[in-house]
Amino acid sequence: MNIAKLQESMYKLVVETSTKLPKDVRRAVKRAKEIENAGTSAAMSLATITNNIKMADDQVSPICQDTGLPTFKIKTPVGVNQLEIKEAIRNAIVLATKEGKLRPNSVDSLTGDNSGDNLGAGVPVIKFDQWEKDYIDVRLILKGGGCENKNIQYSLPCELDGLGRAGRDLDGIRKCIMHSVYQAQGQGCSAGFIGVGIGGDRSSGYDLAKEQLFRSVDDVNPNEDLRKLEEYVMENANKLGIGTMGFGGEATLLGCKVGVMNRIPASFYVSVAYNCWAFRRLGVSVNAETGEINEWMYQDGEFIDFSEGEAAMQETAATSEGVITLQAPISEEQIRSLKVGDVVQINGMMYTGRDAIHKYLSDHEAPVDLNGQVIYHCGPVMLKDEAGTWHVKAAGPTTSIREEPYQGDIMKKFGIRAVIGKGGMGPKTLAALKEHGGVYLNAIGGAAQYYADCIKSVEGVDLMQFGIPEAMWHLSVEGFTAVVTMDSHGNSLHADVDKSSLEKLATFKEPVFK
Repeated sequence: MNIAKLQESMYKLVVETSTKLPKDVRRAVKRAKEIENAGTSAAMSLATITNNIKMADDQVSPICQDTGLPTFKIKTPVGVNQLEIKEAIRNAIVLATKEGKLRPNSVDSLTGDNSGDNLGAGVPVIKFDQWEKDYIDVRLILKGGGCENKNIQYSLPCELDGLGRAGRDLDGIRKCIMHSVYQAQGQGCSAGFIGVGIGGDRSSGYDLAKEQLFRSVDDVNPNEDLRKLEEYVMENANKLGIGTMGFGGEATLLGCKVGVMNRIPASFYVSVAYNCWAFRRLGVSVNAETGEINEWMYQDGEFIDFSEGEAAMQETAATSEGVITLQAPISEEQIRSLKVGDVVQINGMMYTGRDAIHKYLSDHEAPVDLNGQVIYHCGPVMLKDEAGTWHVKAAGPTTSIREEPYQGDIMKKFGIRAVIGKGGMGPKTLAALKEHGGVYLNAIGGAAQYYADCIKSVEGVDLMQFGIPEAMWHLSVEGFTAVVTMDSHGNSLHADVDKSSLEKLATFKEPVFK
């Protein structure tokens, strides 16, 4: 096999997967946009999402800044050297990272050190099977941490909030799937997709669930019971009213695929792999002799080329809510005038801070004056040019709930007035916002190109010892749009949507499948 050509093919697969959504996912996003109520925060979110997809296409840049844990599923003819394929993939991953198509995401679990090139123990994940065909089938999924953290596994029988007892039968499985959608809320960047694995053990069940995400959104399950189950979930999950980004709305789930395998008598697992709207999954068939790509997978049906007009639609949706401009640093008086549902645009400085920064700030002084400032829960994709200047290649929000143990204390300690992230935060942060005078602003998860465009310059960086995603980047922004979802008066849209969706979940308690 021509190893150089194979490496080139793997590089093309990685770049295409990171920067261009497949056709079936685009059609699902378009359908969601068409059913959403105009003028709502959910509609604004979907307009921003489709605009972001177009920007990623045009700029060949990551759709989402969290390019995830690369997971390859490969089928090879008997006799093909799998070690050579592994080496070609590893080289392609390093090159794609160097060129800003992937964010350096490989972190040593014991030391916290980032390898910087997306390699490391067990990374990337590469799983091989052999088959009798004469070509190599390579599938890749880039599944980010926000949606990965909303994966869930149930051991039947069990008791579920809102749904009561789930038994070891098809109806118990149904309840688990419905509950999995409810518990994700907006933290997994809804509207999303789920793969479900029934049976197996704890590890094989999750493998089966993730394997379902390699199916086309449009396929039909050949198992009649599973087909009916998938259709039921798709019909009813959107009735929960969680909506895009958890803002409430009509589109909560874009796809559901279910697989089944045998189990041992003592164990009955239902495993759910949740995937965000930025469903980055592609595949290629590769000539086993030349290493060249023969064909791209997931290319059936219409290609939706989201138009440039989506930017104007996003602005129109925002205008209908009444945009409030905030210039950082922000006063307490300005913050206390905001309420849940307000759409704001931020100008001035903001500072990124994720897990490592929050832990650091809880024990140390800040490297910059944060009084009146904005913290952005973001791990950007960054590239340095030949002159040594940093440039932002992708910069969407990360899931905020991870910072719940620290956030309120840090805001009060340093005088921070606003926090930007996605998915909302909990009661400790809400209480601190009320006491201190702060707000939580929900940005649109996955919209990494849209927000990168709002960043006009990188003014500095601190704490680079934590790696690029976890460092504190000093960003000058213009027109950075987000929605107030937790205010200084004790109100939380996230708590409200959680409560209302739980009440709706309870309406699906009665048996459906006999």
